[in-house]
Amino acid sequence: MADADVVERFAAFLRERHLPVTQQRLAVADVLLRAAGHLSADDVAAQLAERGERVGLATIYRTLDLLVSCGLAEQRDFGEGFKRFEASRDVPNHYHLTCTMCGSVTEFYDARIVDIIRRVADHRGFVPSQHRLLVRGTCRACRKTPTVLDRRPL
Repeated sequence: MADADVVERFAAFLRERHLPVTQQRLAVADVLLRAAGHLSADDVAAQLAERGERVGLATIYRTLDLLVSCGLAEQRDFGEGFKRFEASRDVPNHYHLTCTMCGSVTEFYDARIVDIIRRVADHRGFVPSQHRLLVRGTCRACRKTPTVLDRRPL
């Protein structure tokens, strides 16, 4: 199971809101909080099924929303037509390079981005509370692969 302190934080969050602390919710939390990447609700369902756990998709969606609400997960939109989720970890805010051809997502961090945001906000008397950066483009592997347009006769 994921770190016991994190699971207990989620259970405490549920109890504070008078929501049931169910095995299904804890199983969804465990899958997401152990994941190294960005999972969709379908990805979570598939991993639960592999473990022999039966959890409905509606329960998965509601639990993912609860994990975001309590700050243990973050929701991401990579332009795929559905949301992905990742565990919030004690790491600096990070950013994503998303390939529009293969869908790969590469995380990165650069302190200069935070500095730019702070300077721009300060200059305008603005106090930022959060920010996100998503860069869409074509990854190295896809740039090396001939595309349909490259194969089209001139």
